[in-house]
Amino acid sequence: MGVGSVEGRSSPSNSADSSNRNAEEYQMNNLEQMQQTAKQQSEAAMASAQTVAASVQAITTAYSDYTKKALADGTEFVTKLASLKTPTDVMALQSEYAKTAYESFVAEAKKISELYADLAKQAYKPIEGLVAKMNPSHH
Repeated sequence: MGVGSVEGRSSPSNSADSSNRNAEEYQMNNLEQMQQTAKQQSEAAMASAQTVAASVQAITTAYSDYTKKALADGTEFVTKLASLKTPTDVMALQSEYAKTAYESFVAEAKKISELYADLAKQAYKPIEGLVAKMNPSHH
């Protein structure tokens, strides 16, 4: 009878061990999936941050270049203005300067707004793939 009771306990114990192993495997798989997801999120965030930094640098450079050009054009305008003698020449120079300054401003504003649009697109691109992986039913 002692042998039978040991054998009887042995079978439920094997079943419990099997259940524990299955639970541990399930937990390990979940842990590995969570680690992989965290790694992907980290990589996406780093790629996005690098893209944002490069885009911000391009925008800063565009602003700086425009500012330098506008200051140089303004200095040239004042120098030319000081050399003029007649009101007609002053009005003609002023009109030409206003026209070119406006055209330059519009062109630079368009260029910079395109840089901002590119920034938004590029910053989202690395995250877009991750979102698609996390929500496959939405695509």
